Amino acid sequence: MLISVYVPLLITMVLAVLAPRAAHRLAPRPAAWSLAAAALVASLGWLGSLALLAFAGLAQIPEVAEEGRWSVAAVRASDPVYLTVAGTAALALLASVTGLTVAAVRQLRQLSWARRECRLLPGDTELAVLDMAAPEAFALPGAPGRIVVSRGMLRCLGDREREALLAHERAHLRGRHHLFQTLWRLSAAANPLLRPLSGAGGFVLERWADEEAAVRVGDRTVVAHAVGRAALAGSANRSRPALAATGGAVPQRVRALLAPPPPRRALPFVAGAALLVVCCASLADAATDSEQMIETAQAAVTPAPHAPCHEHGHLDEPVRFR
Repeated sequence: MLISVYVPLLITMVLAVLAPRAAHRLAPRPAAWSLAAAALVASLGWLGSLALLAFAGLAQIPEVAEEGRWSVAAVRASDPVYLTVAGTAALALLASVTGLTVAAVRQLRQLSWARRECRLLPGDTELAVLDMAAPEAFALPGAPGRIVVSRGMLRCLGDREREALLAHERAHLRGRHHLFQTLWRLSAAANPLLRPLSGAGGFVLERWADEEAAVRVGDRTVVAHAVGRAALAGSANRSRPALAATGGAVPQRVRALLAPPPPRRALPFVAGAALLVVCCASLADAATDSEQMIETAQAAVTPAPHAPCHEHGHLDEPVRFR
């Protein structure tokens, strides 16, 4: 566990740096799924490593050892995790769990608000047109979701651009992009190092919807014009929902639409999958070592025949994991 417990933490840092850069160069749909898998595994690895490090310090407390019936001296002999490291990990774990809980509550409220708004919108079709001059266009997730467009936005676009706009928002609903966003936001709340990955995920979702719209309309240039005009029309609106056609880095989206469709590259996905496998394997190995450490420490408190039972030592010494 000496090395394996730190591997998920290191992989999280690597993903935070490399994943956003790779996602901008890949086909958006597989990039979104890859970022979701990376965020899930990296956040779980982060929490698991912090928990194991914190437990290594907790196991050295005499009262805890007495309750669990294991030897503190045996724990120290099994794992070199200093109390300062374990204490820092415990504080980081507490902060991560607190942030994750707050973010989960916020996401549940937002999803509840979106479902309520879907029921309150006029009409019973997928498209709801609001009689307002301000340019608005976004998708509201629900059961089913709704596409909301204002008359002000429709007046800014031509017929084919309107078709592209609706195809874009429909792609958000069909792909359940709000679930991807929820996963990335929860991961970033649990581990702040994953915030760049969450930001890249938002851009990838908009690119995914752009590519779906381009396939549906049959003209990438029309979609690029629709995205650009919608963004210019709605530039004064700073409170737009996340799944809006005007979201993301609009100039980069327009440039991507004016270029040929992105090629499918296998190497980044293979490298990312290898990192995730190493992360999972390292965490499993560290957990196994921790379990063996406790079993050894519990066996150490069983007195041998005609031999004294050795007890606790100094708490300043490191805990020794193999």
